[in-house]
Amino acid sequence: MAERRISPEYLAGYEWLLADVAETGRTLTRDELRTRREVGERAAEAGHGLRALVGGHLLATRAAWPGPDAPADRLLAAVEQAIDAFVAGFEQAQDAAVRQEESARREFVDDLLYGRSDLGRLAERAERFGLRFSHTHAVAVTGHRVPDEESGFLLRRVEQALFARFGNRRILLTAKDGRIVCIAPGDQDEVLTHFAQQARAAVDGTRVAIGRPHDGAGGVVHSYEEALGVLDLAERMDLAGPVLRAAELLVYPVLTRDRDAMADLVRHTLGPLRNARGGAFPLLDTLTVYFAAGCNAAAAARQLRLGVRTLTYRLERIHQLTGADPADPEHRYMLQTAVIGARLLDWPRQEL
Repeated sequence: MAERRISPEYLAGYEWLLADVAETGRTLTRDELRTRREVGERAAEAGHGLRALVGGHLLATRAAWPGPDAPADRLLAAVEQAIDAFVAGFEQAQDAAVRQEESARREFVDDLLYGRSDLGRLAERAERFGLRFSHTHAVAVTGHRVPDEESGFLLRRVEQALFARFGNRRILLTAKDGRIVCIAPGDQDEVLTHFAQQARAAVDGTRVAIGRPHDGAGGVVHSYEEALGVLDLAERMDLAGPVLRAAELLVYPVLTRDRDAMADLVRHTLGPLRNARGGAFPLLDTLTVYFAAGCNAAAAARQLRLGVRTLTYRLERIHQLTGADPADPEHRYMLQTAVIGARLLDWPRQEL
């Protein structure tokens, strides 16, 4: 095995300590332990690997061992104290660096998504985190929110899994408002797909939404807002699927672009359902499941845990109240669009 030699500055005074312990049998003083911790901090800040540093200390221990008559127990205790203090300083510096990096990353993402910095400054900072605004980017966001004290651990877990597979492909992960956010190049959909898998494993099966790829710094914001919009849509519409893509759900923002027109359609088409016994909810749920089942009455009845005859009666009652027959292809599109609009607008809970 190759010897792990390290810079003498990280071993300064170490051999003298061993010699003095061998002569006096003492333990290390507080000042000596503090010095070893400070040396460990400097080594971490310089970017050295801990394994090589510890190996270098052991190599120096072997070289400085006083001889066969040395008090082995006391010397080994001193070696343990010195290396433990060195490692403690090293880990403390690393933890501080990680916290500083996470803080800088979160600050950058906040400035990016809320427009709190000029574009030129954002572009300079983006390079540090692997983003190039000259390219397209897409954003994926987890649905579940986690407490702040858990988000750092979960973020690192997902980050390790992602980088182990893809390396540094200009991927930026961060935690924002309790969610894990992944920003990746727009032409690398496999990165976002794998992120979704790892995020779901880490955050107890959370739903993940993925925005469309867009250009520039504003494109990152646009994709992020699309992903958040998809999460909100999924909640309101009870959409199925662990991973939802904005590109596959474009019909919904189109339908709600003219909210007044959609509200008018819902009132005109479904308003009479309020006059049914039990109100509009049971019949609205019946239409939702019936259309989701491809207008298959037997399948819809099973999902609703109803008899087919009961389901058929409900469809007939809808026809009587609204004048539109769910089984008639000419009426079906209007009814289905109105049902989607009702769910988007939270009718009849909300007055239109």
